[in-house]
Amino acid sequence: MNPRICYLNGAYLPADEAKISVMDRGFLFGDGVYEVIPVYGGSLFRLAEHLDRLERSLELIKLENPLARERWSELLEDLVARNGSGDQSVYLQVTRGAAPKREHNFPKTVTPTVLAMSNPLPAPDPQLLEQGIQVASVEDVRWQYCHIKAITLLPNALLKQQARDAGADEAILIRDGNATEGSASNLFIVADDKLITPPKSNLLLPGITRDLVVELALANDIPFEERDIAEAELRSAREIWVTSSTREIMPVVNLDGQPVGDGKAGDWWRRLHAIYSHYKAAVSRGERH
Repeated sequence: MNPRICYLNGAYLPADEAKISVMDRGFLFGDGVYEVIPVYGGSLFRLAEHLDRLERSLELIKLENPLARERWSELLEDLVARNGSGDQSVYLQVTRGAAPKREHNFPKTVTPTVLAMSNPLPAPDPQLLEQGIQVASVEDVRWQYCHIKAITLLPNALLKQQARDAGADEAILIRDGNATEGSASNLFIVADDKLITPPKSNLLLPGITRDLVVELALANDIPFEERDIAEAELRSAREIWVTSSTREIMPVVNLDGQPVGDGKAGDWWRRLHAIYSHYKAAVSRGERH
């Protein structure tokens, strides 16, 4: 099997040959941001929206975007082509770069490090979709800037591992009595005959898949509301879903050892998942973005 090709600071090379300086601030401080973009049939999924979010994250950490938007599109499309056909998951990362000295304040003159790499994206397991996943509720102990897609993901990793240690697949985070998101996903519930998701704020990541689910729900006359979800409402919800770029829309059938609804993937999820799958197929055919 040929090695995967990545892009690093202007060059395409085998991923196992790519190297950065030990002085890179991404390595030393987690000083950087990232994006994960699905690719279906060679087409980058919602590329404009991902690049918009990348720009916002860079602005929030006071780092100028190192590439023009057209250049991002060119290099990512080239990267996908170099890694062959089939569905892929593209990861891109921008750090503040390598400074001569390790110090907390931002260096005045430094060149950002730009990395992009691609890996095969397997289709969601139909059996897992049908069976759903288990989640555990955990207290959200992260910082106040969760809307930045920062590479400093240790708090998220610790919370997800806490859920794994409890026998769950994902963590649902609780802050000040409200459910906000998953450790690596956005959150939806079905309650009061409505699809509900928490509003965007600094306490959760503005997910691209989340936004598409909202868009598809509104376009298909599915009752929808964006508002806080109290922990008690989460526990009594008829359905719970988590969404992300790689997991798409995943039904939750068990929360903290208790069944959600009847303990099976629900009818609302089946309807939205079918609409989402139709949209994704159109992307693969080059009819949507």
